[in-house]
Formats: sequence, C-alpha cells, structure tokens
Amino acid sequence: MSTNPAQVAPAEGSGGGAPDARQLRAILIAVSMALMAVIASVSGLNVAQTHMAVDFDTSQNTVLWIINSYTLALAALLLPLGAIGDRLGRKPMLIAGLAVFGVASIVAGLAPTAEVMIAARVASGIGAATIMPITLAVITSTFPEEQRGKAIGVWTGVAGGGGILGMFLSALLVDVADWRLLFVLPVVLIVMALTMTLKSVPNSHERSAHAFDTVGALASTVAVVGLIFVLQEGPHRGWTAPGTLISLAIGLIATAGFVSWELHRRDASLLDVRLFRERGLAGGSITLVAVFGVQAGISVVLFPFLQAVLGWSGLLSATALMPLAVSMMMASGLAPRLAAQIGPRPTMSVGIALSGVSLALMALFVSVDGGYLSILPGIIVMGIGMGLSMVPSTEAITRSLPREKQGVASALNDVTREFGTALGVAMLGALLTAGYRNAIDDRLHGIPQGTADTAREGIANAVEASGSAGSHAQDLVHAAKQSYVDGWQQAMWAGVAVMGVLLVYIALRGPKNATPAVASDEAEDRDRRRPRTA
Repeated sequence: MSTNPAQVAPAEGSGGGAPDARQLRAILIAVSMALMAVIASVSGLNVAQTHMAVDFDTSQNTVLWIINSYTLALAALLLPLGAIGDRLGRKPMLIAGLAVFGVASIVAGLAPTAEVMIAARVASGIGAATIMPITLAVITSTFPEEQRGKAIGVWTGVAGGGGILGMFLSALLVDVADWRLLFVLPVVLIVMALTMTLKSVPNSHERSAHAFDTVGALASTVAVVGLIFVLQEGPHRGWTAPGTLISLAIGLIATAGFVSWELHRRDASLLDVRLFRERGLAGGSITLVAVFGVQAGISVVLFPFLQAVLGWSGLLSATALMPLAVSMMMASGLAPRLAAQIGPRPTMSVGIALSGVSLALMALFVSVDGGYLSILPGIIVMGIGMGLSMVPSTEAITRSLPREKQGVASALNDVTREFGTALGVAMLGALLTAGYRNAIDDRLHGIPQGTADTAREGIANAVEASGSAGSHAQDLVHAAKQSYVDGWQQAMWAGVAVMGVLLVYIALRGPKNATPAVASDEAEDRDRRRPRTA
C-alpha cells in the first residue's frame, strides 16, 4: 500500500466484526434510497417550471436559478465534503447530510416565495453533496472485494436511472396533483434511509497525521462553481457575455491554482492530481464525463421533440424515457459480471461503442412521421451502452485511490458526472439550436417577417407563432418540426464523433484489470475483514 501516513478505521458490523450478508443488503438499500432522493431532486423540478413561475409570480430566469442553485451547490461541495466524511466518519456525515436534505426539502415544499425556495434548494444541495459521495464510499469501504462490483453496479444503476424515474414521478404528480408534492417522495426516501442508516450502516473514517487541506478545498469549490456556472448560464446569457467570460476566467484560474497547490501538498493533499496519470482514474473520469454528457444532452433535445414535434404531454414525454432507465439499470446489473469475465477495459469499450451506435440509430431513423418508434431502438441501445460503461468506470475511479480516500474518490466520481451533465446539456443543446436555425432559414419563404423571426427562436416559439401566419400556419409548423429533426440529427452525429474518439482512447489507454497498488490495498482489505474486533 502507499506510504501515506493516513490510516482508515475498518468498518464494523453490528456485532463488532465484518458485516454479514443480511447487513450488507440493508446497507445497500439504505444508501440506494439516499442516492435516489438526491438524484431525483436534480431533474424533478424541470417539469414544474411554468407552475413555479405562476405561483411565485417571477421570471423564467429566477425559475432557472431555483433549479440550477441545487446542482451548483451539489457540484461545488462534493470534494470538500467527501474528504471531511473520510476524516470525521462516514456514518455521522451521512446522517447529517440526510437530516439537512430532509429539512431543506420540507422548507422547499412549503416555500412562500422564490427567494425562500432558492435558499432551501441551496441547503438541499449542501445536504446532497454530503450524501452522494458518502453513499459510494460506504459501499467501497464496507463490501468485500467479491461483492463490491455488484454493489457498485446497483449504485450506478440508481445514479443513472434515478433522474429519469424522478422526472417521471414528478411529471405524474404535476399532472394529477400539485407541483409542491414533488418534495414528498424525497422526504419519504430520506426518512427511510435515515432509519436504516442508524440501524445498519457501519462507521469508518480516516486517521490522518495531516491537517485538512483547507486551501485545496476552497480552490476546488471556486473552480467548480466558476466552470459549472459557465455551462449553466452560457446558453442563456450568451457565451461572450461579460458574466460568462468572467466566470470562465475565475474557474480556469482556480483550477490551475488547485492543481499547483495539490502538487505542492503531495501526501497531505485533498486530491493527489498525479493519480490522473494512471489509466484507471483518467479513463474512468473521461468516460463518465462523456457518457453522462450524452445522456443529459439527449434528455434536453428529446423533450421538445416529444412535446413540440409529436404534441405529447409532459407526463407522456417522461414515460417515453422509461425504456432508457430500465435498460440502463439492467445493464448496470450485468456489467460487474461481464467485467469480471473479460476485464473492465473491454466492458467499457463495448458500452461506449453501443452508446455511439445508439446515437447513430437516432440520427439515421428519426423522422416527424416515424414519431417515437423511430427513436425507441436508439433509446434502448443507449441505456445498455451507458450501463455497461458506467459501472467499470466508477469502479476504476474508486480503485485508483486508497481506502482512506474513498470519500474523495466517490466525490471525484460524482463531480465528473455533474460536469458531464452540464457540458452535455450546454453543447448538445447549442448544436441542436444552431442546426434548427440554419435549417428553418431556408423554409420561411412567404412567412411574415415578425412571425419568421419568432419561429427562428425555437420550435415551441414557431408553433405558438403559427397562429399569426394566416394561410401559412400549417407550412410554418411543418417547417419547424422538420428543422428540429435536422438539428437533432446534427447533435446526434456530433455525439457519435465524441463516442468514437472516446472508444479509441479507452481501447488504447483504458483501465487495466488491476494495479499493484490496488492489489495491495485489497489484500490489506481482506486482512481487515477477518473476524475480529477493531
């Protein structure tokens, strides 16, 4: 094992030894429920934007801040809170995070104003940033080697499919009841997870001779806030707007400062950035950024297709994403066994290749007349590809850091997901918008100038503006729908190119089956798990 003076206190079962099979199941259920509450809250409010704008009598920009403030707080604090959890103890940190998240969710559900809602969402993000890295760290520090891959597969399936399930349930509640009931499910999950955590989850923590890396924690927070803010606000403010450029500069400077500081700190660092030279950490992180970027981007471009092109309701549109969640979860369960048989790199390569194939299928066969069935095969193949690529990527990241840094490893895994999500939404959304505008310009002949200008803003605008197009109304709607499909295809082919480059990289530089450091860690892990008291 590495010479890092930090040591980790072994996780103990309820009887003082290693957890038995029954307790391991309870642990996995507890952390999965906690994770589901966090992930579902990321996308749940998206389906209630118009309702919040009306209830709070506020602008669309404020509504976007209600949604994005949660994600921003979550992403910014993952690394620092993951490291604190390693030191103070993973069980007490998980309990604290669940409590903060639960209370904040109740406040959000009862919020009388948009300002109270934003504050509650920020508090929820802080709680989520405490919960999310700890859930995976509990798995990697508690489960024996032979069961760890399967448990990580379950965790990854929940992390990947939880957002889609949350969006579906949120759309159902908004459709049949009240948008404020969106917070009931997370609170119920949190209460159940808290009860099971108190009863079943063991504690483990790092004993370190070094002081906490406060400078590194602050630098990482500023870097993540700056870069995520650019990706969230760039499409709305403009990529060359002063606020966007200032945020980008702050993010890049903070990132450079963080890397320089961590290289200086070495063993006492928050995150040893030299580890990115290793295949596992670099390959796993890059894969998660790309795969989650594609998933998030697909969700963004798919909803306007279903609602504006096909005329579906929000609930039916959310239901249309369920095959993606189901196939992803099933593939996440298969991935650990496949990785054990053929290795993590081939498994990741197969998953990435299937993700590329899914994008190509949706680019080739999507059509206005073909509707949902023209993209359904691509959606299913994408879920399989994502499940096969995410699980070994997650395990490669957690294997790359020692046991005493599993909170940091889990947080790094989560940060890459958040960056990938923000990047995918920004880039695929921008490509789709550009493709739509280029395509519709050639289809607006004879349309009144004011109506044509409105139609160029987006397909929803075009459909709404068609009422003032007179005899050209049907032509305008048809032009907008076909232009959206053209923009969709452009975005999909860009995704295929990204997956192709990633496939070549992983095939050449993907994670190996094991490294000497990992083998040493796991040998020590097995020694710790022999029945004895700590």
